[in-house]
Amino acid sequence: MMEQALVDRFREAVTMLVPDFENSDDKLGLAVSGGPDSLALLLLANSCFPGRIAAASVDHGLRPEAHAECEFVASICADRAIPHQILKPSFPIRGSIQAEARKARYALLNAWIEGRGMAWLATAHHADDQLETLVMRIMRGSGVDGMSAIRAKRGPIIRPLLSFPKNMLAEFVTAQGITPVDDPSNKDQSFDRVRVRDALSRLSGFDVSLANQSAAALDDARTAIHWMVDKLAATYIQKNEDGCTLDNHDFPHEIVRRLLLKCLHVCDPALSPRGSQLEPLIKGLEQGETQTIGNILCKGGKVWTFSAAPERNNR
Repeated sequence: MMEQALVDRFREAVTMLVPDFENSDDKLGLAVSGGPDSLALLLLANSCFPGRIAAASVDHGLRPEAHAECEFVASICADRAIPHQILKPSFPIRGSIQAEARKARYALLNAWIEGRGMAWLATAHHADDQLETLVMRIMRGSGVDGMSAIRAKRGPIIRPLLSFPKNMLAEFVTAQGITPVDDPSNKDQSFDRVRVRDALSRLSGFDVSLANQSAAALDDARTAIHWMVDKLAATYIQKNEDGCTLDNHDFPHEIVRRLLLKCLHVCDPALSPRGSQLEPLIKGLEQGETQTIGNILCKGGKVWTFSAAPERNNR
């Protein structure tokens, strides 16, 4: 009975994210690593939408066990007649391992669903992941955009398990007689997420699924701010041959900051100034000063003006 309730809850979660999915011919791609979370995703999706799913596992080439883990997922899929494919990056992962591996993984998975003509890709991010991400973003001083954390839907990617606690998913997989993969990187204390996860594990009496409500509320706030800034930008940012002007900046600070960024991007779309650069710029412009950021000349006053800075004569 408990298992059926979980299946019904998963179907409802997918329907909320993609209302037309159940009554369409669309196919759902699944990112499955072999851990308890992604195996729960696989089993739940197969129960709800048999014949309409396919799975892919990514072998990043970072651990010798990774290919065997992908083959393990392939065998589970074969037993259930679920199409499965192992994806491998064409270049070695270097630099910031977790960030680069994530980038390569999503590039491979997006190419995979496009190649198979699938409309959606589901990942197994769950409530515990959401809480960990929120805590990590707080520790890094993130603003509203960052605190939106893991979004339930972004482009073709959906995350129907965000309100499901990890222990519930693990129990579901165990009940199916399957022993999930144990990835040793989940215990590597050199990763920020692992340290945050360990710290949170020592807390008790909290409903981790509520973290997703907070993240969803913040995402709604982010959407509302973006909507308002776009409306104001259309009214008050005037483009010209030299750059643009901001005709009105009498708004709350966060709105002004975002309008300023839009003006800077009109002049240089590649410019990505940090908050520590923007704050003194805003203050100076509000006081009528003229400043330069990157290769952009910014003039304050009643109307703010942005244009390419004159080239310096180094002779």
